[in-house]
Amino acid sequence: MTTSPISEPTREEINQLTGAVMLEFGAEWCEYCQVAQDIISSELVLHHNIRHIKIEDGKGRVLGRTFTVKLWPTLIFMKNGVELKRLVRQFNPEEIESALNLID
Repeated sequence: MTTSPISEPTREEINQLTGAVMLEFGAEWCEYCQVAQDIISSELVLHHNIRHIKIEDGKGRVLGRTFTVKLWPTLIFMKNGVELKRLVRQFNPEEIESALNLID
């Protein structure tokens, strides 16, 4: 598992990523995002080969708009640049596990 707190990549860079990727859109101050961190972390531990990219989203952030992110956290599960699954705001460990298995 690789968590990359990188500067905002472009949509083209995201689309060109190979392998399994989970994008996590959110904000540091978002209570829903804070609550979700334990669930996300515990599920990612079981999937070492999935790249995890946290993206700070908000006003003026282009990448979130290209994915039509409207609520946080939004998890987007991709394989070879193609979105296969999306989970928004309140989700449970089983939903995350199922989505991770889909791209793993």
